[in-house]
Amino acid sequence: MSAALPSELRARFREYLEEGLSGRAAAARLRLSAATGVRWQRKWRETGSVAPGVQGRPLGQGKLAAHRVFLEELVAQDGDITLPELSGALEAATGIVAHSASVGRFLRKLGYTYKKSHWSQPNASAHA
Repeated sequence: MSAALPSELRARFREYLEEGLSGRAAAARLRLSAATGVRWQRKWRETGSVAPGVQGRPLGQGKLAAHRVFLEELVAQDGDITLPELSGALEAATGIVAHSASVGRFLRKLGYTYKKSHWSQPNASAHA
């Protein structure tokens, strides 16, 4: 996904709308596509702002978030468990298919690290 257009450009677009230009005309002055002008004009009418929306997935809303306790229990029971084993156990227990790399990223976000021969528990500050 590409980055949002600059806020200065959006502010100039809003000024043109306030002067009475249509979204297409304002977009043409700023050398934007007509579709962008129409979308920004609709957003300005509905919300009063042409600021860009939030991009990306909301934090903590992935499919593994609901199975955090289960994964932590598996790691606590066997510190030598591998990521493919964790992924397989998750699929067997819940039916959720997750690649082992996704499970590893999820555990690292929780503060777990893999040190040579076992998973290390996160310190107390990682859960805060």
